[in-house]
Amino acid sequence: MLQSRGKLIVLAASTSESTEYQRSTWRQMLLATLPDKYARIMGTDWSTAVEVNPDGTAKYVPNGLRVIEALLARRFGEENVAVCYPDQLPLFVGEDTRVIGVHAHNPLGITFATDVYAGFYGRDCEPINAAEFRRLIHHPVIDQHRHHLKLIVGGPGAWQIAHKGLQAEWKIDTIVDGEAEEVAVDLFERAIRGEPLPARIECKSPKLESIPAGINRSTFGVVEITRGCGRGCQFCSVALRAGKSIPLEHILENVRRAVAQGADTITLCTEDLFLYEQGKRFTTNLPALKRLFESVAAVPGVKHIMMTHGTMAPVVVQPEIVEELHLAVDKSVNQHPASTHPEHRYAMMFVGLETGSVRLFKQFMKGKSYPFRPEQWPDVVLKGMEIMNRANWFPMCTFIIGLPGETREDTKQSLDLLFALKDAKWCVIPTLFVPLEDTKLATKDGAKIARLTDLQWEFFFTCWRYNIDFFRRQRSVHWKFNIGIPIYYYLLGRKLFGPAMKWPLFRLAHFPEWILRRKLYLDFSNGAKPVYTTPAEVPIPEERRRPELPVLS
Repeated sequence: MLQSRGKLIVLAASTSESTEYQRSTWRQMLLATLPDKYARIMGTDWSTAVEVNPDGTAKYVPNGLRVIEALLARRFGEENVAVCYPDQLPLFVGEDTRVIGVHAHNPLGITFATDVYAGFYGRDCEPINAAEFRRLIHHPVIDQHRHHLKLIVGGPGAWQIAHKGLQAEWKIDTIVDGEAEEVAVDLFERAIRGEPLPARIECKSPKLESIPAGINRSTFGVVEITRGCGRGCQFCSVALRAGKSIPLEHILENVRRAVAQGADTITLCTEDLFLYEQGKRFTTNLPALKRLFESVAAVPGVKHIMMTHGTMAPVVVQPEIVEELHLAVDKSVNQHPASTHPEHRYAMMFVGLETGSVRLFKQFMKGKSYPFRPEQWPDVVLKGMEIMNRANWFPMCTFIIGLPGETREDTKQSLDLLFALKDAKWCVIPTLFVPLEDTKLATKDGAKIARLTDLQWEFFFTCWRYNIDFFRRQRSVHWKFNIGIPIYYYLLGRKLFGPAMKWPLFRLAHFPEWILRRKLYLDFSNGAKPVYTTPAEVPIPEERRRPELPVLS
């Protein structure tokens, strides 16, 4: 029964980080980057829609918060821990509350994509995810009881608050940076006793036995299958930590709990699907992956399986991977007419391509192509896309604009690779480089949308032209969109970003290519030949061949 004086421990997450809109992780993340002040006008206020249990607790929240909930419930008792959304905080925060833990995935909206799109509407626009987090952290009930409780913030984006110097202003006692399984219980015990807390805690990757099974379901039915990666990309902190796999029975226990609480979709959360139970030197363990998918699919109540991240190189090394993992397509929630599946289903997974420049690739992310050489990266991308598409895997790929030291020649190489992918079945998200903490590029300057060159603008809007042409179903509304773009440019875009964006933006509006070909680098008119073409094969260098795998002839 709900305690009238509040719960001892209250955990909370913002609605934009918790919503299960259209069962789509990428829509949730991307649409929360739109400007909050225009959310209702643009019809995007659904980006904060969530479900509440009869007792006022959250039906689903990000998985990281569920992990902390499980740890604290084990130590202090489930009856003393409540997990909720901002609107329900007054039900659980009271005189007996001693600590509030807040999950922060992207609290200020400054990660790779999220500080971009709100900026198109003016420099004073705040993205939805930042506005929703601010609404949570400044909730009146927290201020009302601030004198007798501690406020702890953790999660993958918690570093943003310290980075912007907001910790003192927001009266946050402790910011937890990293994976908190081995520090959370002690930290909350000290908070309950009213002891002074450290301003910031840096966490190391925990031992597998420190990761508990969840008690309640996560957003999108997220179930972790791996932690870490180890490929060494310099712009990513996870890539610097060695990969490790969660035991299958632990995974299935979380799946069963999620289904028991109403989830019919399970999302396999990983930094790289193909590293699950990996062999030596990033070798994909296909039997283990098949066993994982089959075991999850066999749990009564599981209707759909989704995936998070993966890399391209393993698919080129072992093309049979995507064919053998047919459950990724059969159990997908996604459908598209371009799929050859009987129900037009397709598997979607986040794949970081990041650049078409071999020079930048070799400098910042060469481990991503292993066992292939960095110089083979364009071939790996094109061949991998061909293999995936043939098996009805339509990946969501990211490219990073403005990596440190990027030159016009680097951008042209990325454009050349983008052009070669013009007929692919995919979604491509252009992002701007952000120097994330705990990475090797943390001290570098980030890319700014107001400083993009004409070539970078061309890359940005060509990506979105691809997405619109592939995913938009209602062709009848194209003309409204196309007319609106030049109106936007002359009323606002030109003022905010200058003339460099003009012709790239007009490509997004489907201006005739006989006009654009004289203004832009890429020529989409009939007969234009790509610099890159999909190779018949991508040979693995002799010194990198793995004896346990068949040699590609």
